[in-house]
Amino acid sequence: MKITSVETTVQMQEVKGEPKRDALQVLSGGGTVTVTVRSDEGVAGKGSAGFGRVRSAAGTLQRIIDEALAPLVVGEDPFFIKKIREKLWQETEYHGSIGLALFGISAIDIALWDLMGKAVGQPVYKLLGAHRDRVPAYAMVGWLNYGEDALKRVCAQAVEQGYRAVKMKVGRPTLEEDVRRIEAVQSAVGVGVRVMVDANQAFNLSEALLRGRAYQDLGCYWFEEPLPADDVDGLAELTARLDIRVASGENTYGKRAFRQMLQRRAVDVIQGDLRRGGGVTELMEVAAMADAFNIPYASHGGGAVQLHMLAAMPNACYLESGLLSPTSRLRLEEGCLVVPEGPGFGQG
Repeated sequence: MKITSVETTVQMQEVKGEPKRDALQVLSGGGTVTVTVRSDEGVAGKGSAGFGRVRSAAGTLQRIIDEALAPLVVGEDPFFIKKIREKLWQETEYHGSIGLALFGISAIDIALWDLMGKAVGQPVYKLLGAHRDRVPAYAMVGWLNYGEDALKRVCAQAVEQGYRAVKMKVGRPTLEEDVRRIEAVQSAVGVGVRVMVDANQAFNLSEALLRGRAYQDLGCYWFEEPLPADDVDGLAELTARLDIRVASGENTYGKRAFRQMLQRRAVDVIQGDLRRGGGVTELMEVAAMADAFNIPYASHGGGAVQLHMLAAMPNACYLESGLLSPTSRLRLEEGCLVVPEGPGFGQG
């Protein structure tokens, strides 16, 4: 089997109503680049990379894929996925693989795994070496722009759908505001539902220590991205001094940067983002490294691709998700999302 073409399309996303906000940014809308890899046997796979903001980014990424990456993929055997990954990293090294180029590498990697699954008629999680057929999931629904009443309603709705854990943003101007909001969510979801908090890199070390101690006293399950992602020394100190789990990794690019975090014992939970982490191939290696350090793996972002990956990770602890729409193909059972069983990623 040989790859005959790599095609890209861009779909822009309009934000309806008030945009979502965290402690770092307003998600004012961006675009998604979809990559379709076709083979000479009529089998095609799809992958994508999306942006929550910066509307020019999708078009820029499309050009990188079309002009720099796609020509290196055409003619290759799609099953030689690590060879293809190496070629793409080498091609982008001069201007930097760590950055926007990695979004493109990741989208191609996802499409290749989808193609392979369809070629052999198997779901990807079984090709990766299945460990389970469902994964515990939490709902990321507690955005910072919500008032307390709206925050309580949306978290309660997630629990009504069947989630047994929810995540909310922190990083209001004062700790007292954060505490009130956490207590409001806990009262809305009830006993037995875990609450995670996410600061989106908003704090310095001293503020993260102060707030982290308050969050752990409230019984929060983990404290996500308390510091800038590249402050590995600060994360290591914070992890050592707090009892609450420290989670980070969504803004970490490639397995070698994750290796540094693991060697420094800088986190209690590793969180990989498909786009920045390097795609399925790279992040499965990150998860294996984390497992060797007895560190659990959680996804940043959800969807079928991440679900397949976590189902093949012995150390997977949580898939990030959101409220499920009536048209969603994913099924929630007893707090777990069930892996789609169709070929590839089961998305058609």
